[in-house]
Amino acid sequence: MRNNQPVYDKEYTLHDEQYLISRTDARGRIIYANPAFVEVSGFTREELVGAAHNIVRHPDMPEDAFADLWRTIQRGESWTGVVKNRRKDGGYYWVLANVTPIIERGVTSVMRRCVSNPLKNKLTRPMRCMRGCATAPRVACACIAAKRGPPG
Repeated sequence: MRNNQPVYDKEYTLHDEQYLISRTDARGRIIYANPAFVEVSGFTREELVGAAHNIVRHPDMPEDAFADLWRTIQRGESWTGVVKNRRKDGGYYWVLANVTPIIERGVTSVMRRCVSNPLKNKLTRPMRCMRGCATAPRVACACIAAKRGPPG
């Protein structure tokens, strides 16, 4: 799993009108990033398009969350979960991510839509859980790994 460094304890807060949208090919390489995703990530569009989506993976995120995401997508199902992403400058941002497989003309790609507003007051438990991941067994991180289906 990619370990993006350096990281800093500097949170970037998304604005209410920022909805991050990205699309990847079946291998996880970015083929589209909307202007909000480019802005929030801190990378340029040129740095993002063609790169693996894990370019924004924060090292605090448990590997199990992404393993579950890919298993779910490969079954043709949507995945929803709380994700902590890393910005290019080493800061971070939280999103509620909805990841959906798209099949067009027999080719699978993946659409990611992220919003932060529903999470503004609900991130205390996931952050506490993730902090414990460094010293606790991986199974302790299951509380933030993922939930399937639409946000609700």
